[in-house]
Amino acid sequence: MKRLLIVDDERTILTALRYALEDLYEIDVADSAETAFEILEAHSVDLVLLDQRLGDVDGLDVIRTLHAKKPEIMIIAMTAYGSIESSIKAMQSGAYHYVTKPLDIQSLTVMINKALEFRSAGAGTGADSRLGSAGRPGGPSAGSEEPRMLIADSASMRYVFDVIDRVKDLDINVLITGESGTGKELIARAIHDRSNRAKHSFQALNCAAIPLNLLESELFGYEKGAFTGAHQKMKGKFELAHQGTIFLDEIGDLDLTLQAKLLRVIQEKKVTPLGSEKSIEVNFRLITATNRNLAEAVRKGLFRDDLFFRLNVVAIEVPPLRKRKEDIPLLCQHFLEIYSKRFGKVVSGISQAAIEALESYDFPGNVRELQNIIERAVALSMDPIIQLSDLPGDITGISVYKSSRELVPVYVGERLDEVERRLIEATLKHCEGNRRKTANLLGLSERHLYNKIKEFGLGEG
Repeated sequence: MKRLLIVDDERTILTALRYALEDLYEIDVADSAETAFEILEAHSVDLVLLDQRLGDVDGLDVIRTLHAKKPEIMIIAMTAYGSIESSIKAMQSGAYHYVTKPLDIQSLTVMINKALEFRSAGAGTGADSRLGSAGRPGGPSAGSEEPRMLIADSASMRYVFDVIDRVKDLDINVLITGESGTGKELIARAIHDRSNRAKHSFQALNCAAIPLNLLESELFGYEKGAFTGAHQKMKGKFELAHQGTIFLDEIGDLDLTLQAKLLRVIQEKKVTPLGSEKSIEVNFRLITATNRNLAEAVRKGLFRDDLFFRLNVVAIEVPPLRKRKEDIPLLCQHFLEIYSKRFGKVVSGISQAAIEALESYDFPGNVRELQNIIERAVALSMDPIIQLSDLPGDITGISVYKSSRELVPVYVGERLDEVERRLIEATLKHCEGNRRKTANLLGLSERHLYNKIKEFGLGEG
């Protein structure tokens, strides 16, 4: 039998909940945060049902502390304030979900069982248990052989996956922010594919890729004869996304006129095609994304504040690749599998020197740039292992080296280890003692270079 801990500063609620749930679960109760943590230290608990207000103690702080100490425990927050804001704050703090008072026991039991099933199905603990480890399927990609995958194991991306799982079934707007190439559309698709709208359409539109004079008709559709060239009726993205999800990328590029029309559609859940006087009711989940600072755009008068607040119910920030370099080996292996299959080649790995070179690069183009680099490397490689020489010169530094290289003399009959010593010494000098760059130029791992420097007495070990 699963064990639950109920935490509330009202004894009547503790008594009522214990009575209602004790036939289904083992129940512990606590009327303070201090008592709750004592119980958690003494017993193995599967789920905590926690009031968001515990006297003078902020329940959100308790949720955060509990989630940090015991990430494997599922948390359901109880609140008398059933606002979107309070529920999102609870889930951002670490709660699996929330329920509002007065409690409906049948609905609460369903929620508890769902959370416990989710915990049992998870691989690992904490954020990992919510979306698995390393690879997170997003469903089949249209026109692609391989499934969409969110590949990551860094702490920053685990948090992103955690938020995805918390909001997937909530019909609230999500704003995804991050630099170009970080995978914002993949995040949007993951939310849709894991939601209760997954069986319906996912409609994506890049607002920056379509001329403004065509964008309105793409969004809202048009009737036959609405404008020159409108030879037949066409449904817009909102109508196509009925019962499903619409994803608007680069939302910050919308002009103020279209922003006003978008706001009206969000508020009324109705769309009026161009050339029509009849509104069509639409049921959709809206996800938007931008690489701009929308709050700054609001301050400058370039973006409507009322629209911004409508879009920014839940914000997910996707970190740039340079801030999660521990994900690079996983991403490389994923892209190797994709392009080896696509090009009909057997390329199964990447050398340590090549990995170190990639990890020392800043990736201004983020994951998209890494994907292009691996695609190029697989296409050009003659070996089953990607080598440093298969990477572009701006990553390895070799192109710079070739343009300013110094000759290292080699004499007939000279021992190879002496040639190697002088080559390493000259390259170290060229790189001003930077061992990582030296290793990249020589096609060595940093550890191998370190051992050679020690062997030849070229520097302090």
